[in-house]
Amino acid sequence: MTAAMSNQGDATGRSTIDDPLAEPAELPGRWRALTVSLVGAFMTLLDVSIVNVALPSIERDLGASATSVQWVVSGYALAFGLTLVPAGRLGDTLGRRRMFLIALSAFVVTSALSGAAPTPRLLIAARLLQGVAGGMLLPQNSGLIQELFTGAERGRAFVFLGATVGLATAAGPVIGGLILAAIGGPNAWRWVFYVNLPIGLVALTLAARLLPAATRAGWRGIHLDLVGSLLLGGGVLCLLLPVVDATDGGLTRLWPLLGLAVGLLAGFAWWEARTDRRGRQPLLDPKLARTSGYVPGLAIGLVYFVGFTGIWLVMALFLQDGLGYSPLRSGLAVTPFALGVAASAVVAGRLVVRVGRWLTVSGLTTTVVGLTATALVLRHVGGDEAAWAAAGPLLLAGLGGGMVTSPNVTLTLASVPVQMAGAAGGALQTAQRIGSAIGTALLASVFYRVLISSGHAYPKAISDALLSACGLMLLALLLAIADLWRHRDRPTPTPQPQHHHLHLG
Repeated sequence: MTAAMSNQGDATGRSTIDDPLAEPAELPGRWRALTVSLVGAFMTLLDVSIVNVALPSIERDLGASATSVQWVVSGYALAFGLTLVPAGRLGDTLGRRRMFLIALSAFVVTSALSGAAPTPRLLIAARLLQGVAGGMLLPQNSGLIQELFTGAERGRAFVFLGATVGLATAAGPVIGGLILAAIGGPNAWRWVFYVNLPIGLVALTLAARLLPAATRAGWRGIHLDLVGSLLLGGGVLCLLLPVVDATDGGLTRLWPLLGLAVGLLAGFAWWEARTDRRGRQPLLDPKLARTSGYVPGLAIGLVYFVGFTGIWLVMALFLQDGLGYSPLRSGLAVTPFALGVAASAVVAGRLVVRVGRWLTVSGLTTTVVGLTATALVLRHVGGDEAAWAAAGPLLLAGLGGGMVTSPNVTLTLASVPVQMAGAAGGALQTAQRIGSAIGTALLASVFYRVLISSGHAYPKAISDALLSACGLMLLALLLAIADLWRHRDRPTPTPQPQHHHLHLG
């Protein structure tokens, strides 16, 4: 079925319609299309954290060094982050269905390559390619939501996207532990990657049938901002390389790259403004900086993920190396957090349009309280009792986390015009992936430094690492409060109707 619409937007990024009293046409099959697209998003984000519990097995089976194993995680995040914005722009130009199918196919193939890798170097190479495929796929989700949904429904759809982001990251250790326990044996870690094959093939079949086809210029109509892509990619690369190599002295050896990153990113901002002034298509439209809620949401997402993502690595190190838990038991120990995220994200989705940024503030406050309690509990309770004692505080932290990730995605992207949706969603995810890479390296560094200086006192190491995460989330809380205060008289942004040509298959 075809719904005839036309894209329009004002200077602030809010959409307008020809007849403000007209009801937007509903596109049949939109929720089924969203579901299959979120399956793809879940797979790519799950691979950020699912590998953590398998790292000791990979290190033993392949004879890999600690640094090589770290790059199995960090290389994926690095390639993922570098690809997001250009892939979002390609989706805006070529059509999200086409890009989604290409990216999902590539993700299935590179997952198979990762699982079959016979050496650490080939595994790292396969993970880099897998990260590129994941980075191509994820921005298409926010673009599809902009195309498929209007009004309040768009807000609910963004809630599901935000819940998928938070739940996939939190559930990774649990699912990884279950896979290792179910398969068993020296090569069980390979199924952490192989599990993507059957799920990906089913999702690919459904996506080909359910995702919408939209009129686009095609390959000949591509006007990619190559200079902007190089400046942004170089800036992100120079920023992340010292960070992801921090455990091997990267911050000391590669610190000049941090200054170069600042220069390249400043050059990117200048180039994009220049491109826009000349009437050309920039990689990331400068108008996004004036779009309601976009920049504050970007900053909050970046800082929150710095504190959030590294928690699962240090918890795995503490539970497996410090307390002798199996990978499955280690994953199950953090299940309360994942359950809390899943439960609160659904409730938050119903409240975000009415409550707005207050929901983010409440969620961050709850997460800080829960993680602080977890840090204090694990400092004083060990052995078999540690997981049980930490269950309540982790559940509380998860309930808070579900009120952060999902609503922040909604508030950040709600007013973005549909023609910028892919690039805007890619930039938001780039900020979160940068935060993830920095946070993983930072919390791991804190954990190991305290562990060594304290004579391998694991309770002190995990406590200090979690308290460091709390400090970062307090910074995100201050950013949210500042945004709330600055726009205290501004109504909560409600997703606006967009006009477009779509065909749902």
